[in-house]
Amino acid sequence: MIIGHIGARKGSKGVPGKNFRMICGKPLIDWSLNQLFASVRVDAVVVSTDDEAIYDHAVAKGALKIGLRPAHLATDTAGKWGVWQHALQATEAITGPASAFLDLDCTSPLRVMGDIDEALNLFNSENPDMVMSCCEARKNPYFNLVEPDASGALHVSKPLPGGVVARQQAPVVYEHAASTYVVDPAYLKRSKGLWEGRVIPYLMPPERCVDIDSPFDFTLVEFLLAKALKDQAHG
Repeated sequence: MIIGHIGARKGSKGVPGKNFRMICGKPLIDWSLNQLFASVRVDAVVVSTDDEAIYDHAVAKGALKIGLRPAHLATDTAGKWGVWQHALQATEAITGPASAFLDLDCTSPLRVMGDIDEALNLFNSENPDMVMSCCEARKNPYFNLVEPDASGALHVSKPLPGGVVARQQAPVVYEHAASTYVVDPAYLKRSKGLWEGRVIPYLMPPERCVDIDSPFDFTLVEFLLAKALKDQAHG
């Protein structure tokens, strides 16, 4: 059984109320929530939130009633892992054991249905502890990411012997794209964080990996969503 999960905290300092804010004709959360309901592979859909309006909205659309998340998981410092663990426990109490925990990030609505299927396929074929959406990093710490030393002088963040004079010579680096995750429930239960086990990348194109964390991000995603809808309408 596959649990489809979305985390949607009420508070947001960067973009207040962003998870329920309208974007291209529907609340932001619905771009991800509708994908979970549309997937024939997802058996149960849950939304973890401290916002009663979001919770009632999700339940009305068909999400399971797991209650509001605890206050300690609704702070600025609460990480994904604890939220996921609580959601898994609350959901399995209703549905029984799950074979996979699929999380879609509410603030990354540019994924397509194919991304969900491919991430699940990768999880099934490779049997990792977790599949994590990634894209190729636009900057590379071996080549063009720099940091200051104690004197303020800049140096390459991760220097290699002899230096790297071309991007193609640098080791491959991925950006962790907050979009799509597939987690082994057993791993989620026993571990304390994302990186304790075998975490493998599901590579997505960068144009589908924009995460809304600022007003500029919201404007950019809104533009890209509108363009995608226009392209679909014209075949």
